Amino acid sequence: MTAISYQLYGSRNWPLADTLTMLAEAGYADVEGYGALFAQVPTLAEDLRAAGLSMPTLHYGLDDLERDPQAAIAIGRAVGAEAIFAPMLQAPDRPVDLAGWEAFAARLVAAGRPVQEAGFVFGWHNHDFELADLGGGVMPLDLIAGASPELKLELDLGWTARAGHNPVAMVERFTGQIHAAHIKDVAPAGACADEDGWADVGHGTLSWAPVHAALQKAGVDRYVIEHDNPSDHRRCARRSLATVQAF
Repeated sequence: MTAISYQLYGSRNWPLADTLTMLAEAGYADVEGYGALFAQVPTLAEDLRAAGLSMPTLHYGLDDLERDPQAAIAIGRAVGAEAIFAPMLQAPDRPVDLAGWEAFAARLVAAGRPVQEAGFVFGWHNHDFELADLGGGVMPLDLIAGASPELKLELDLGWTARAGHNPVAMVERFTGQIHAAHIKDVAPAGACADEDGWADVGHGTLSWAPVHAALQKAGVDRYVIEHDNPSDHRRCARRSLATVQAF
């Protein structure tokens, strides 16, 4: 059975307590956390329990993880997480060539060891820059996935489409290493400009039936609904959940 989460980053512009209540009322049981939230809300674990929500996966900044892996482990245990994903590299920190990305992949493997030894799944969450061609059809995400079979992926399908790739092909390419998928939709060209060009799931340009079939074939049983900048997070949460439940 596929479990459905909601990435709380999409609701960062609303009070957390209201967001958790809204999500529980909308029918969510699980949410996914992001780095800044853990510093801002020291009572997060208690707030989740009060709302009847769980946090099986979370995002945690790579620099912070390397600086103090035990802090990440403590947060993961406090919220009952099973997986921790490093989520992002800012533009100045991104490698520019094959050798740089190979070194970065090795860095991820090393950073993940304490987390994995503590019993968590550890991996990387992609945007579009990891899907650029480094030459010969090799992408940074290939190097990340190829660094270790224990280094898992949270494949963001919205960013995959934004990068010009077929999401089905990407799911097939990384079958065996995808622990979770971000279910995110891309608005038609020129639409939803006030929402950074993203759409509620099922109200954009992605064809979800073949994507869902590919994810199921790949054994991915954790879907995380995300919209990076909804103007109305209640609308987005409810419409997106209805779409995914209808898969």
